[in-house]
Amino acid sequence: MKNILTLIQVGVSVLLIVSILLQQQGVGLGATFGGDGNSFRTKRGLEKGLFYFTIVLATLFLGVGLAIIIVS
Repeated sequence: MKNILTLIQVGVSVLLIVSILLQQQGVGLGATFGGDGNSFRTKRGLEKGLFYFTIVLATLFLGVGLAIIIVS
């Protein structure tokens, strides 16, 4: 059982890393060279879905980690 949970955690961690890397940064180098770095915008469409998917993956990662501790 512990081996299966470990494999699930590895899979979730890879998906979590990918989803974090796919998210756009709010302020890039534009603010460094005089661009407006204080603009606020809401997440829409795919960006919002990816944000919620990342939260679900982080929660799942934590839950699987706790399950591994309980099974041990």
